[in-house]
Amino acid sequence: MSGADNVVWLGTPAFPEAARTALADTRMRTNLRRATGTIRDKRLAVAAELDDWEELRERAATIKRHTLRHLDHHLLRLEKAVTAAGGTVHWATDAAEANRIVTDLVKATGGSDMDKREVVKVKSMATQEIGLNEALADAGIRAYETDLAELIVQLGEDRPSHILVPAIHRGRSEIREIFLRQMGEWGRPAPEQLTDDPAELAEAARLHLREKFLRAKVAVSGANFAAADTGTVVVVESEGNGRMCLTLPETLITVMGIEKVLPSFADLDVFLQLLPRSSTGERMNPYTSLWTGVTEGDGPQDFHLVLLDNGRTATLADEVGRQALNCIRCSACLNVCPVYERTGGHAYGSVYPGPIGAVLTPQLVGVENAASLPFASTLCGACYDACPVKINIPEVLVHLRAEAVESKRRDGLLPTPEALAMKAAAMVLSSPKRLAAAQKLAALGGRLLARDGRIGSLPGPLARWAGTRDTPAPARESLRAWWRRTRTTTRDEGRTTAEEKGSR
Repeated sequence: MSGADNVVWLGTPAFPEAARTALADTRMRTNLRRATGTIRDKRLAVAAELDDWEELRERAATIKRHTLRHLDHHLLRLEKAVTAAGGTVHWATDAAEANRIVTDLVKATGGSDMDKREVVKVKSMATQEIGLNEALADAGIRAYETDLAELIVQLGEDRPSHILVPAIHRGRSEIREIFLRQMGEWGRPAPEQLTDDPAELAEAARLHLREKFLRAKVAVSGANFAAADTGTVVVVESEGNGRMCLTLPETLITVMGIEKVLPSFADLDVFLQLLPRSSTGERMNPYTSLWTGVTEGDGPQDFHLVLLDNGRTATLADEVGRQALNCIRCSACLNVCPVYERTGGHAYGSVYPGPIGAVLTPQLVGVENAASLPFASTLCGACYDACPVKINIPEVLVHLRAEAVESKRRDGLLPTPEALAMKAAAMVLSSPKRLAAAQKLAALGGRLLARDGRIGSLPGPLARWAGTRDTPAPARESLRAWWRRTRTTTRDEGRTTAEEKGSR
């Protein structure tokens, strides 16, 4: 995909082409199948422990729907509460504005020593979405990812493949190779005798990151939620790196999508039950950090909250598509998706992969720039069943597919092959005689082309269809012809039987 100036794009090919490449990577598919299967089983087990699980899902969906209907009101309440608590709120229309705000804030803390300008980051999808690391690098500021999976991605000069586990496509031996090769370039090197034992890998990362936590003056974080009534911002994580980022530096900058606001602090009761169970299959997150503005002598003394739009307002205007903004980034839909499990996240060409990425990305950047993503699904509905906030992803996918087709039709001077095929189908299906003739022709063609009941290849524009699936040969006789023939036979037999009875 290309052509969009939004930094959501990673410059990868369209989904069908990228997926074909990914399917050939057997090691990646093995890693994905093992990881998603484990998380999937854990999620089902802990969700089953709650008798009111479905009620929680419904309450969460209701809160989210209400919030989106009154989003402007709750955002203004949040700004007022954060400001009253000693924080500063910034509004960013797009990625460029958000990057400029954060860069200026970091520069303001660095004095004249450009070499010491560096920040530590706790995992944030919003900062990946806007390409913050690249923008900071252009300004001479080095950003260090502190989440273990994000660290692996950064050191490996890779891209995230999963919302929750960005390095899910990497095996232990690959991670060991990355640590040995790259850690020294970014700070404390990995031990020379490092093995691929998980405990040793974790210890190497811990020692590598420790010096950065203690040295950095600025931290950049994302946010899972923000309560409008109190101005409280929430980050949940599993490794403790977030807690270090949120407490040690002097300045904390949080970049948050505007859809993350909740009306009240009490709403967290619902979401802090749903999120850990849906994401990691845990009853609660090991670390849940909440902060409200600044507190003298405790934690960062300068707090900035950047509220990011970047296509969300346009998404909100779509009555069907807006439900994608309800997403709490748990990744449950990825872990149950048969397409994602086989292709991985890179094939989606976006920071947001999987089913939620297939509906969120096209709306953030314009469906004409992500036309292949709404089709990256089997529409099996597993994502809808798994979503803790009941986003009807299949419904949005179908809605966006129609928009993608319409967008292509508008931009093209000539009708697309798909449009011509649909018109031809409509003409045939609207006439019983034409349908019967087409069925006879298909049956005749099938007998000529099929081998063992399957058609291997088709000519012309149908070649792409037949090239990706086994096409069964058309039946020798249509249902309509069979019904007419057998019903007539039965009627004749019945008439004959009645006549015989009458003659007796």
